Amino acid sequence: MTSGILHQPIIERLVPVRSDTLRVALQVIIGVALLAALAQLRFEIGAVPVTGQTLGVLLIGAAYGAGLGSLTMVAYLLAGGLGLAVFSGGGSGWSFLAGTTGGYLIGFLPAALVVGYLAQRGWDRSYRAMAGAMVIGNVIIYAFGLLWLSRFAPDFATTLAWGLWPFLAGDLIKLLVAVALLPTAWRFIGRR
Repeated sequence: MTSGILHQPIIERLVPVRSDTLRVALQVIIGVALLAALAQLRFEIGAVPVTGQTLGVLLIGAAYGAGLGSLTMVAYLLAGGLGLAVFSGGGSGWSFLAGTTGGYLIGFLPAALVVGYLAQRGWDRSYRAMAGAMVIGNVIIYAFGLLWLSRFAPDFATTLAWGLWPFLAGDLIKLLVAVALLPTAWRFIGRR
């Protein structure tokens, strides 16, 4: 799983544009658009809504690799911070990043980096390894999110009640979807 061999991210096969600049720009735009669309899948359950964003972050990290996945998260955060309605519920602006969900949003960057790093080392080729990478990515997002959310909560038990416990079942479902997609996509591409 963690061999020294770097594997080509699957996005390179799905968006085969010859010009490096055009290809990267296109891939980042596609990633930001996907993440923005998944952010609109939203269920209000308290201080932090359940969205499809974590699914998008994990998929982009795995499909794009560490470098391009991280670049896509930076572009997403900048787009939202600068006023494009890409965050959950059509939110945008720097104040959105400073709110209760800010830590989760910032956690997208290291999560995509780590999941992308693991995918480039072959973790995206098997279901078991992909599950491990996705769990690690989710833990990173939760760590950043809960640390930030604790600034708004009276105690740590409340932080967990607002920002962890209500999300575990939904994140398990999103994780299973993400785990099923990448190795399956590689098997499909391998047959072509």
